[in-house]
Amino acid sequence: MNKFHIFVSNNRENHKTMILFSIYVAAAILAIIVLTSRLKVNAFASLFIVSFILALLTIPFDSILSTMKTGFGNTMASISFIIIFGATIAVILEKTGGAFSIANYIFSKTGKSKAPLATALTGFIPGLTIFCDTGFIILSGVAKTFSARSKVAMPMIAAILGCSLYSVHCLIPTHPGALAAAEALNVNIGYMILAGFLFAVPATAIACLYIKYMVKGKNYPPSTVEVEKMDTSRLPSVGISLLPVLLPILLIAISSLIKSLYPGSLSGAITAIYFVGEPNIALFIGVLCAFVLLWKSKIKASFSEVIESAITKSGVILIITAAGGMFGLIIKETGVAGELGNILGRANIGLFVPFIIAVVLKTAQGSSTIAIITTAAIIEPMLVSLGFDTASGRLFATLAMGAGSMVASHANDSYFWVITKFSEIEADVSLKVYSSATIVMGVSSFLFIWLFSMLI
Repeated sequence: MNKFHIFVSNNRENHKTMILFSIYVAAAILAIIVLTSRLKVNAFASLFIVSFILALLTIPFDSILSTMKTGFGNTMASISFIIIFGATIAVILEKTGGAFSIANYIFSKTGKSKAPLATALTGFIPGLTIFCDTGFIILSGVAKTFSARSKVAMPMIAAILGCSLYSVHCLIPTHPGALAAAEALNVNIGYMILAGFLFAVPATAIACLYIKYMVKGKNYPPSTVEVEKMDTSRLPSVGISLLPVLLPILLIAISSLIKSLYPGSLSGAITAIYFVGEPNIALFIGVLCAFVLLWKSKIKASFSEVIESAITKSGVILIITAAGGMFGLIIKETGVAGELGNILGRANIGLFVPFIIAVVLKTAQGSSTIAIITTAAIIEPMLVSLGFDTASGRLFATLAMGAGSMVASHANDSYFWVITKFSEIEADVSLKVYSSATIVMGVSSFLFIWLFSMLI
């Protein structure tokens, strides 16, 4: 057999292997969807089992354990401090009444006539560091009070609060999915936070307008909760309540701006700004501010109680997210994503690729975090072939995944049930108002991202 025949034979074998591996990867993704959404198997167990089986089928036996450890460990190392610090801030805002202080202040400034705006701001601002499900649970009482005071339909208030928390959860990397995706694609976290914030604002505004349109003329009732006079004397001041939320974001934003203006500078002052603006350090400073809030609050909670609660809340999220990173590395090791990237790169559909993949995964299995982490694992080897292997390309690709991970929150999403049950509204109403709004919000945020990317 001459060299030409050997070359052709090898190519054919490689092609057959890649087709087989593609089938395995597709089956693995489908298995996770079925296990988590249909069979209700724990997300970590689903990811671990499927990752292990996929590894057995596609990579050398002596590399399986090391690959799984590397994927899990690297993801955990990159996100753990930020997630724990964010959870600590959330717990302190909950236990001290800081979240209620922020909400009460916003409502007092907007008034009853602008209850939807007050609700959106109430979700959006604390949502920068508070996970969406935790945030909704904390603020659900506030939402009912807003609805009862202003006589605005409870499904409107619930959907607006849900969407405002959800937009920042999917787009801003103080949250696990966006953070893990940004780390996987080597995106500057500071730029991602700024861009995510800028795109979350119009997307949330559009979702709010859509929600108002959906409830118009439907005669949905306001909350029947008995409105009591809030004892604001026991609540911390709004300024000190906002400090642990906004200061870390401000420090990260300033650091990113300075890096772009003075790249490579070794000045002592600029180095100090870089240090305090590093996301882990910035969130730690936020935690210190939160402990000042805890110390000054008239609603007392012990230091140990706060830390234990934060670790409990963040532990499950960390483990599931790290397992998603493990699954992602195994997909990368198969080489399937790189081949798919070459095919899609020739199709020239750009940012629609990460967006559509995230939409399919989110809609099918329910978890935004799993959707965006898995999408990042599929997209990372495609970056060059899709034309995203630049700083801005990686940023926009990650944002597109975040937008896709919003579409659509429905009955297989635990957050959907948090909104429905804590708001005491019917599931069919929640599907009509909130779920459809997440589709509008995800698509509109992607369109803003796509249009803006065309100008860069």
